[in-house]
Amino acid sequence: MNRAVRKLLVVTKRSAYDLYVVQHNDLHVKTMVEAKYNQLVCNLTDRHLAHSNAVSKCHEVLEKCGVQWQSIRRDELREPIQGVDLVITIGGDGTMLETSHFLDDKIPMIGINSDPTKQTEVEERLQDYDAKRSTGYLCAATTDDFEQVLDEVLSGTRLPTEVARIKATVDGALCLPPVLNDVLLAHPSPASVSRCNYYIQKVKGLKEGEDGVLVSPSIHSRSSGLRVCTAVGSTAATRSAGGFRMPFLSKNLQYMLREPLQPHPRHKNYLHGLILDDEVMKVKWGSRQGRIFADGSHLSRELQIGSSIEITSKAPVLQLYPGTKLISKK
Repeated sequence: MNRAVRKLLVVTKRSAYDLYVVQHNDLHVKTMVEAKYNQLVCNLTDRHLAHSNAVSKCHEVLEKCGVQWQSIRRDELREPIQGVDLVITIGGDGTMLETSHFLDDKIPMIGINSDPTKQTEVEERLQDYDAKRSTGYLCAATTDDFEQVLDEVLSGTRLPTEVARIKATVDGALCLPPVLNDVLLAHPSPASVSRCNYYIQKVKGLKEGEDGVLVSPSIHSRSSGLRVCTAVGSTAATRSAGGFRMPFLSKNLQYMLREPLQPHPRHKNYLHGLILDDEVMKVKWGSRQGRIFADGSHLSRELQIGSSIEITSKAPVLQLYPGTKLISKK
């Protein structure tokens, strides 16, 4: 056994059924589930059972591995994770993203996909409903190979990799934890225009108080929002919107203006590009309302007209055990 790994923390998600029916007692969803209204709703119970069984199987493996461990729900995380040698998440990418916000650059994390998509099921049900389950792009294992993967981690034959995260400040103050996937600056209403001005500066080698060298013009934009992603996050929303996949070890960031409204012809080369690891993107928010979202919709901070935002890849890295999907070049 790898002597460096003696104490584990297991973080599990709540299934949608657990969240809607059990925790929040949503009577509308509960009634639809009990009446078996349609297959989409019935899938809540099916996926709940799949996730619950996966958690039980992982716990059985952990009981045999000879290390100290405890398990908590991801919504019970309140403070930075300390005092453990390894964090194991059981759920999907969302569980990993949320847990990563509580990790520094020293404690590694590995994800177990508790309910992976079955492509045969997707094809069979294509005309009936969406049968996709958990994507698990960041996950390194499922219950099928968890015991083997855990053995490799504990023996030291499988090692974590350092991946970049985003540091974001608003008006000079650190407003978010290190961000693993992406940040989105946007109006709270998806139907409203997001106004901002942004530019990129070179900051390497500068002394305190010195201005960086501009590497882009100042872009005055009206759009659906400005997204900035890490190399890990380039496989997610940015790629779906037409961005490119980055090597997952890259320390650069990729930015993309969403649905730009009549950009100036001279600015068209600066609506989508890279922020290198020695550069900073500076944004001045121009709408009366705004939010900066981190890794989805659950974590965000308010922006006001005139807010100054700085985005770099200078956040503490994350020690991640990557899965084959993340490493793959496809």
